[in-house]
Amino acid sequence: MNSSPLILLALLILGVAAIAAFIFMNRGLRRRRALREILDAADALEARLRAARDEIEAATGDQPEDPVQDAMREMLRQRLWLRDHGDDASLDQLHEVRDGIDNARARIEHQLTRIDAARASTP
Repeated sequence: MNSSPLILLALLILGVAAIAAFIFMNRGLRRRRALREILDAADALEARLRAARDEIEAATGDQPEDPVQDAMREMLRQRLWLRDHGDDASLDQLHEVRDGIDNARARIEHQLTRIDAARASTP
């Protein structure tokens, strides 16, 4: 009869350990997912930037100011940061990087919309 409390204690310890393991694994999965989403977003932005460069050059010719080149440099900076700090970065930091990539993409899309509007208004 004395072994019953020990069995309950052992089951309780195993339950707490299982919950802790689940939380730890879930956090690792979220980090890996966040990193994968950042890299996917970066790849998509880089492809869009290459296409945008072609569109901008076709519409305006070569210009001394190149917003696409600036965005490409920023993209490289983000990739280098991820390489150097991605493993140690918090989820909040990873989300900030992803937000930065999304914002850069929105700025390029806005510029392309302006170019399309200018093309449409030019006879």
